[in-house]
Amino acid sequence: MSTWLQFLGMGVIWGASFLFMKVALEGVGFTQVAWSRLVLGGLTLGLIVLLMRPRVATPTGERGPVLPRQPIVWLHFAVIAISGCVVPHMLFAWAELHVSSSLASIYNAVTPITTALMATLAFRVEKLAAAQWAGVIVGIAGVVVIIGPWQYAALTGSLLGQLACLGAAVCYGFTFGYTRKFLSTRPIAPATFAFLNIGIAGAIMLVLTPVIAWQPVELDLAIVGSLLALGVLGTGLAYIWNINVLRAWGPTNASTVTYVTPVVGVALGVLLLGERFSWHEPIGAVLVLLGILLAQGRLRLPRRARLASVEERRPVE
Repeated sequence: MSTWLQFLGMGVIWGASFLFMKVALEGVGFTQVAWSRLVLGGLTLGLIVLLMRPRVATPTGERGPVLPRQPIVWLHFAVIAISGCVVPHMLFAWAELHVSSSLASIYNAVTPITTALMATLAFRVEKLAAAQWAGVIVGIAGVVVIIGPWQYAALTGSLLGQLACLGAAVCYGFTFGYTRKFLSTRPIAPATFAFLNIGIAGAIMLVLTPVIAWQPVELDLAIVGSLLALGVLGTGLAYIWNINVLRAWGPTNASTVTYVTPVVGVALGVLLLGERFSWHEPIGAVLVLLGILLAQGRLRLPRRARLASVEERRPVE
């Protein structure tokens, strides 16, 4: 399967996941949505690893084990399972009780901004130039416009739902920075990498089953289909595609999937669920996209600003 097809596939599936969550919430609780997608995703990826038994070459030229043997690697995967799966999946599922699937998909597009901040300030694996800092600031301004703080005299469900979406995007940013610092250079096959990430998260959810998943449900074909799509596709196959694209194109180009997901999410929400926007939400979304383009160096500042940026990065002699 070509890299382009995998890229478009994960963009469509992840964009549609916000619709699937909204539909599933009609019959199950938000914790059960997160539980289902991670357990089903872990089982899907575990079956793929069991059948493929993927291995990669070690620095010595030998083929390594299917699963890593160093305890520290498992600890790192446990961290990103919690920060990149358990917590953000619960936050997004809860948020969609209070906001539209379209709006949730727009907030997901904030991830490159939070990734830039985490990679620079928390993990120090990147250093942002002036143009990139400008992009971060513009992106944050876009988030403020989307939230529309002038609308709220107090904390409401809608506002808290938006803050939960933003919290999930921060979790994703932390996870990308953590992965880059501690895991991205290790010789682990893409399928195994995805399985350890989702599988450990699924195992955590299984342990928490009596607390978060043992409640009555009302299932129909649409709800079951949505849960299967979230788990098998969105949290299963798409994660393997993501690792393949990341290694083929690099993190910057791979992260452009965030341009696809909100388009798909908004289109499905409007066409299938009849969702509507306030005037400030699309304006804020445009600012977020502009911020992402600046932060990733896909837009250039005027020449004078670029010269200033070069001077900032020039080493002191």
